[in-house]
Amino acid sequence: MLSPEEALRRVLTAVTPPLIEEIPIEKACGRVLAEDVTAPADLPPWDNSAMDGFAVVSADTQAVPVRLPVVEHIGAGQSPSVLITPGTCARIMTGAPMPEGADAVVMIEHTDGGMEVVEVVKGVNPRQNVREKGNDVSVGTVVLRGGRTLGPPEVGLLAGLGMPRVRVARQPRVAILSTGDEVMPVDAPLQPGQIHSSNTHTLMGMVAAAGGIGVDCGIAPDDPDELKQYLDRCVKEDLIVTTGGVSMGDHDHVKDAFDAHDAALDFWKIRMKPGKPLAFGSMGGKPAFGLPGNPVSCMVGFLQFVRPVIRGFLGDPSPFLPVVRARLTNEVRKKPGRAEFCRVSLANLDGIQATPAANVSSGAITSMVFADGFALLGEDCAGLAAGDEVSVQVLRWDWTGRSEARFDW
Repeated sequence: MLSPEEALRRVLTAVTPPLIEEIPIEKACGRVLAEDVTAPADLPPWDNSAMDGFAVVSADTQAVPVRLPVVEHIGAGQSPSVLITPGTCARIMTGAPMPEGADAVVMIEHTDGGMEVVEVVKGVNPRQNVREKGNDVSVGTVVLRGGRTLGPPEVGLLAGLGMPRVRVARQPRVAILSTGDEVMPVDAPLQPGQIHSSNTHTLMGMVAAAGGIGVDCGIAPDDPDELKQYLDRCVKEDLIVTTGGVSMGDHDHVKDAFDAHDAALDFWKIRMKPGKPLAFGSMGGKPAFGLPGNPVSCMVGFLQFVRPVIRGFLGDPSPFLPVVRARLTNEVRKKPGRAEFCRVSLANLDGIQATPAANVSSGAITSMVFADGFALLGEDCAGLAAGDEVSVQVLRWDWTGRSEARFDW
């Protein structure tokens, strides 16, 4: 059996450079940037007012109060047309271009608000309340690096620079195949001994969360010939993920399918808990994973090995789940020999606290609903006591809201 570290090293060799496509900016949120973006223009493109107020020659306001004639009203989206000379000013709105001759803006709150003549009661310094051309972004500078996942601020920046389209990594298509005579579609009535195919829907969601496109390839029965027909559909996609049939049972045929389907099996056991039986190799030249059928083992295997490959296909320079340090609230029992991904809930209470799940069965889906992360217990670990510090791989961040809500300046 391989260590988790060695297994991960091997699966990452399957990652190839991302394929690139160009998409409209309105569809870019959540996608991974394929290349560096260089600013095609300054942002802002011209000096503009940071306040509603009056564009002035700052020297005119050094002795206040002072009354100045208003020679122009400049709204946002309008272009100034009058030169501001000493002893005059222009009424100006936030974001409007600065008129020639003015070097500062007096906030409207520091005036009497006059329309034809305004009285200024508080002076300003040169460039005060002025957003200068290129203050945010200068033309020719790299504003975003390739490999960055685009969120709303990044999309807003690209839009602000006048870029209607963006080049991103193409999302890998991931074939998802459940196996087993006992596995039934979620809308089918169950007979004795049958279960609904929860793994299919879990994996579809996990693929989408990782940035890929899940392709439901159905449920294959425990028959080698029929399994081959289902796999014929799977190899049309970029990546293949099966669940079930990778253990040592009489009806576990997925491992054998690697050998029979123009495939190469790299490994099929890992020194980890949960999820020891996990096959990896290639089928039809495509990376292929055989995940366990137990729901928790399936999810752990996906998150540790499949997710980094998907993120790698997207060009993400940091394809791994983040890790934080936390303090255990309860003891964790463990025997040396296998690494363990211990399900924990997290809370930010006087430091990060991790509470182990009560039900550690690999079939307990509710333990993954409970889990905010995995406490990472190495192969040599012989258990930990309450109060011990441990590394936790974070699955989600909503646990941060379980601390007292406040501003902490």
